[in-house]
Amino acid sequence: MTVDTAETDPAAPARTAARRKARELAKYLRGERPDYSYLKDVFRHLRAELDIEVARAPKRLPYVPTEAELRAFYQAVWQARRTSDIILIRTLLYTGVRVSELVRIRCDDVDLDACRIHIICGKGGKDRYVPFPRPFAETLALHIDAQRRAGASHLFESSWKKPYTDRGVRKILTRYTQAAGITASISPHTLRHFLFTWLKTQGIDDALIQPYSGHKTRQSLEIYSRLALADAQTTYDQVINRFPV
Repeated sequence: MTVDTAETDPAAPARTAARRKARELAKYLRGERPDYSYLKDVFRHLRAELDIEVARAPKRLPYVPTEAELRAFYQAVWQARRTSDIILIRTLLYTGVRVSELVRIRCDDVDLDACRIHIICGKGGKDRYVPFPRPFAETLALHIDAQRRAGASHLFESSWKKPYTDRGVRKILTRYTQAAGITASISPHTLRHFLFTWLKTQGIDDALIQPYSGHKTRQSLEIYSRLALADAQTTYDQVINRFPV
């Protein structure tokens, strides 16, 4: 009988070679006329019977820029003097919205009095509100007024009156990343990671962050929103003045 000597572990007991064992199992399974789905289900149950856990590669932590990198990035944005880009990037930084959500924001979704934006049908079809700093409200108000006078309905539209695309926003960020001399990739999701990581370092509890992050089910999000939104807004307002940008 051919055996597997477990070369990587000399102390391991000898086992039947995998190919030979497969032939033995095939004798039992051939009569079932199995397809891939059936075999997958059989071996899933077999792993459970033998109490074997599937080895999974550890998840890599996402890249989060340092405050120095973020300042260098924003300095490149500021020096370009493109007002719409400045407002777009500050919106990403302050709210942590996904790029797919950002490009769908309409001017009417922005509540300037409450300093928050209504994200409609975000990831997973969930609605939520995200805050922005009160000093940013005036900048947004001027931008929204200019957008409406130009006939735009979305918060960010091109000169052809078309909402920005995911790809277009990513290209904007790439341009400033290169201008800042940053070798890592700064994407909309990178800025999202930075905000939520930064809020955590300021001592804000997960329960106060989650109404903004959009990671929960719709039902859970509504519960968190009712219980924590007012407290979260107050806490956000207290710490956001220390934000590096």
